[in-house]
Amino acid sequence: MGSRFIRKVRTASGALAVQVVDQIGRTTTSVEHIGTANTDAELALLLRSAEQRLHPGQQAFDFGEMEQEPASPGEVADWTKNAALPKVTPDRGRPRTGATGHAKVVASPATELWDILTAAYARLGFEVLDDEGFRAMVLARLIEPTSKADTIRVLDDISVPHPSLRTLFRSLHRCHNEDYKDTLAKAMIAYRTQTVGLGAMIMYDVTTLHFGSKKEDDLRKVGMSKEHRVDPQIQVGLLVDPAGFPLEMHMFAGNKAETTTIVPVVQAFQERHGITDMVVVADAGMLSAANLTALEDAGFKFIVGSRMVKAPYDLQEHFDTKGNRFANGQILESKRVMGIGAKGRERRVIYQWSAKRFVTDNRNINLMERRAMDIAEGTSQLRKARFVKTTGTKPAVDEARIERARMLAGLKGYVTNIEQSVMKGQQVLDSYHDLWQVEASFRMTKSDLSARPVFHREEDAIDAHLTVVFAALAIGRHLQELSGMSLKRIITDLKSVRSAKIQVNGDYMVIPADVSAELRELLKKLKRG
Repeated sequence: MGSRFIRKVRTASGALAVQVVDQIGRTTTSVEHIGTANTDAELALLLRSAEQRLHPGQQAFDFGEMEQEPASPGEVADWTKNAALPKVTPDRGRPRTGATGHAKVVASPATELWDILTAAYARLGFEVLDDEGFRAMVLARLIEPTSKADTIRVLDDISVPHPSLRTLFRSLHRCHNEDYKDTLAKAMIAYRTQTVGLGAMIMYDVTTLHFGSKKEDDLRKVGMSKEHRVDPQIQVGLLVDPAGFPLEMHMFAGNKAETTTIVPVVQAFQERHGITDMVVVADAGMLSAANLTALEDAGFKFIVGSRMVKAPYDLQEHFDTKGNRFANGQILESKRVMGIGAKGRERRVIYQWSAKRFVTDNRNINLMERRAMDIAEGTSQLRKARFVKTTGTKPAVDEARIERARMLAGLKGYVTNIEQSVMKGQQVLDSYHDLWQVEASFRMTKSDLSARPVFHREEDAIDAHLTVVFAALAIGRHLQELSGMSLKRIITDLKSVRSAKIQVNGDYMVIPADVSAELRELLKKLKRG
């Protein structure tokens, strides 16, 4: 059973140190040093601050001016002196200093956290919006994702100045009407160009955000969900650089096919920034002949994941001569015409075989084969399964499909329009593998920033909500990049660093936060960005 309490100890200099101590049984697990006092007034202030640390957020009743019995440094034995012990008069209680006063903690701001967030917001160029309400909503979402109306409570909790709720809602209207997303996107490109340089690669993927309401409209539609939900949703397309820093975000109707989202987003990026000489990287869900032709006609190169359906034909020569024997990491290349008739264009197709992927693929094939056998034998409910075919009215195991799957186990395909003389096969693969950064950004929007479920109903409000999330995502990725830590840990650690503003008889005193060496190092990293 753990305990947490305030301790007063004498230091070597004769002053009195105030500490907050954590113990489990007789073992001390942590000691937080609040400060050192030499006078009654200093000790009173430190004890008030310690109480605030011990019971954060707990407010005291204000009974007005009351005579106090303040603690005195003299109550703790001073082992640094050889003075005689004080006389104790049992019937008069403990000695009093004779001082009276009224001290209370009036604020406990997380100044370090707020300074880091506002500095990052300005560093990325977002101050160009000159909108205090929008900034408050973006930074509050980083601290604690909640509703726009609850933003005031989040900012009050860390004792920082903020605009009124009415101002926040006016900012949301301006956010859509004045197209803040365009201004933010341009600021993000400018920042990345000036700092790390805008690389030749941009990564694209799409996800879904579901709604709390069950009612559909032209935007909120029930569609294919990666999480198998049946709630109305929207599609969100995200363009990031190889480090996962966001560059473009767009929303689409919830029932829109993924393959039809990439071209509008890339075209908007091109028109906004006038950039064409870049490589677009996307997964196999974006693969269609029409998409690749549109990207190429717009001046872009591309690397896209390939579906394995055509692999037996692309690798026919290898299978004819070597069967399904591959060396770990082996790369094979082929050419394939994609598109029909005059619209067809020859594409470079690259495959790599991985021993690790081979083990994973075979394990999954075995599981799906077992499921198919159970369905065919009638021991499992009839449902859609990869290796089940219907013969007459009875389900049966599709042995040919299982054999084909085992032949392709361990292989992964990629399609590109970049010539081999410009980019070798391994470079193409390495570039594609940076796609995990898009997934990492999507995870941040859904978990750390709680972009879903969405409770807005009007399209304008939904767009404003995504713009707030877009800005918060950029700041979150920026802070992660500087510190090498997760956003959640950054916020949690810095939120605990609190100073104390104390009122004593009408006067105010600020006790600065006691920052550990580890947090000082974190602050140093975050401030040098």
